[in-house]
Amino acid sequence: MPTLNLFTNVPVDAVVTSDILKDATKAVAKIIGKPESYVMIVLNASVPIAFAGTEEPAAYGELISIGGLGPSVNGQLSSTLADILQTKLSIDSSRFYIKFYDVQTFTNVLTMDAVQRKGGYDGKVEGLFSFCWSSSLADRKSHNGTSDGGIDKKV
Repeated sequence: MPTLNLFTNVPVDAVVTSDILKDATKAVAKIIGKPESYVMIVLNASVPIAFAGTEEPAAYGELISIGGLGPSVNGQLSSTLADILQTKLSIDSSRFYIKFYDVQTFTNVLTMDAVQRKGGYDGKVEGLFSFCWSSSLADRKSHNGTSDGGIDKKV
């Protein structure tokens, strides 16, 4: 599930928020090659941000995806998302920074919907994995001493 977290110091009204969410969803899905139904966009507006020593309009993003990312795709995403932010919020592309995380594939990771369909959450995490991700092998090893992406099996 590709997830894009966007933060901006620009106040955003409901109409513009909706437009950005729709445009970013379409762009991420198309460029990564995953269905829109898998894409999540989170927009955080009016966040205090100083970039290059000023509080002029700026944005920061993090895109996390299980596969589909790489230098070419990341470049296309950066450019397309910068265009959306320029058009909708007048944020110059030189004031937009984005980090990409291409995470390993995990199994048995469930959405809350899937948990509820299985009978709800009973306070136990048996059978579920808790995990964290990192873009570097060194970070994963420092998390739990292994290179398995920080998976804690059968918590």
